[in-house]
Amino acid sequence: MIRFITEYRDRFGVELICRVLRPAVQGFLTSRGYRAAVGRAPSARRLRDDLLVPEVARLHAENYGVYGRRKMHALMRRQGWDIGRDQTARLMRLAGVRGVRKSKRVFTTKTDRTQTLPQDLVNRRFTADGPRRLWVCDVTYVATWSGFAYVAFVTDVYSRRIVGWNVAATLKAEILPLQALDMAAWDAGGDLTGLTHHSDHGSNYMAMVYTDRIVELGAVPSTGTVGDSFDCESVEYLLAA
Repeated sequence: MIRFITEYRDRFGVELICRVLRPAVQGFLTSRGYRAAVGRAPSARRLRDDLLVPEVARLHAENYGVYGRRKMHALMRRQGWDIGRDQTARLMRLAGVRGVRKSKRVFTTKTDRTQTLPQDLVNRRFTADGPRRLWVCDVTYVATWSGFAYVAFVTDVYSRRIVGWNVAATLKAEILPLQALDMAAWDAGGDLTGLTHHSDHGSNYMAMVYTDRIVELGAVPSTGTVGDSFDCESVEYLLAA
């Protein structure tokens, strides 16, 4: 309240501000009380805050602006400051800084249970006797400062090489996985006759625009079993190998 009056006293006057704010505050707010508070020596807490708030802001910025209360408290202790965790949180609020919050879980696979799905032609046998015999496709995501970036990729099981990929801000079939498939198909010469295209049950892979493209290229669609994480683990293994 004292800070507010000080900020606007030259514009409205101390007595007018006190009279307007008096019904909204507890106690009797007067211009004499304000002047007494202004002339009073700053408290030890105020002096300590004036010293620590800039330090908190500096250390937070030096650590890429991601530290929350716990890490900032540990950092301040390492810097030699005798400070508690709750006090650290209060100083962070005064400094206008906060830690990066944990992002919400993102689901890249959304199954349409009313749709007839292709059979599983792979049965977890992620091997091939030559290139362009079995492709495994999947979608993942990467958290960035401006939001989530979704990544679709096509992996040739024989060479364990990513033959097609695409990055987009949406999971829409015609934007994200379809362009990854087209890249892989272009690299293969445009004819995928004899190739098995294996993916999960995600609606982006089961969309008509995508499945029609698989058939148009001459490939045979295949999907993994419902609720089985083994396929995803196998894809990660192929990428890591």
